[in-house]
Amino acid sequence: MAQITGNATIWDLPNYSGLLITADAENTPFFSMIGGMNGGKQSSNFEFPISSQYDYPAAAQPGITETASLTAPNGNEAVRTQNKNVCEIHHQAIDISYEKLANQARLSGINTQGQVNNVTDEVNFQIAYNLKKIARDIEYSFINGTYQIAINAGVANQTRGMLAACTTTSINASAATLTKDMIDEALRTMAGGGAQFMNMVLFANAFQIQKISDIYGYAPEDRNVGGVAIKQILTDFATLGVVYDRFMPTDDILIADVSSCAPVFQPVPGKGNFFYEDLAKAGAAEKGQIFGKIGLDYGVEFLHGKIHSLATS
Repeated sequence: MAQITGNATIWDLPNYSGLLITADAENTPFFSMIGGMNGGKQSSNFEFPISSQYDYPAAAQPGITETASLTAPNGNEAVRTQNKNVCEIHHQAIDISYEKLANQARLSGINTQGQVNNVTDEVNFQIAYNLKKIARDIEYSFINGTYQIAINAGVANQTRGMLAACTTTSINASAATLTKDMIDEALRTMAGGGAQFMNMVLFANAFQIQKISDIYGYAPEDRNVGGVAIKQILTDFATLGVVYDRFMPTDDILIADVSSCAPVFQPVPGKGNFFYEDLAKAGAAEKGQIFGKIGLDYGVEFLHGKIHSLATS
């Protein structure tokens, strides 16, 4: 179905009657779980810190003699590093002619007596549509986003998503079908890397969700009911929630500690964040824009894990 870029008129934005519905994904599970538009943190800088890490050397048994202990050893200090991410711009606009708004009762398509326009307020419908589009784009960015930091006005800030962040635990399936051993390996690697397993959720697309049901499912006791729908997996380290997310790549699985994740908003002084405002009139049209900035704070990446390059058929 078409999208309009620029001014919308009565001729390219027709009215219809009937059930108003979309087949596209409107749920944003990951974004909603970590706070959505009403939760999270704020930053007054497009670049924000998410953690500061330090490491210990490998544990070892000392072999210090009495003679050696009479002299103080050389200093041994931990060097810290900082992990960071950025807020990216989300910007949408509406531009609807007065003529279009004035013809609210003019219907296209099947026009039977008694039918009414399924959109009663075109401006509010288009604002809500664009807000949902932004939420979908945020969900995609928070999962699939590739990090980029602006170095001038012509370069966009792009927030790092969860899949790009997971480097400590990144299990390469090499195009093999998902197995319990792969999930066990991912959890085992996460445990060895320092994961705390506070509130763990496994996110996957439709194909891998069905594979998870195949792996962990068992026949119900009721002889009149068939099938399984796995919502939780009990493991040695944590109970994993299982969530279907249509924005996950088909060949990847994400295991995220959602308690350590949060959206970071960068409000505009005096306006807030993700606000709608009217734009200057250039003619007979209702014109306005939605503007907001947001980035992902994922805590420290070793709290999470992924399995990638899975078979998809």
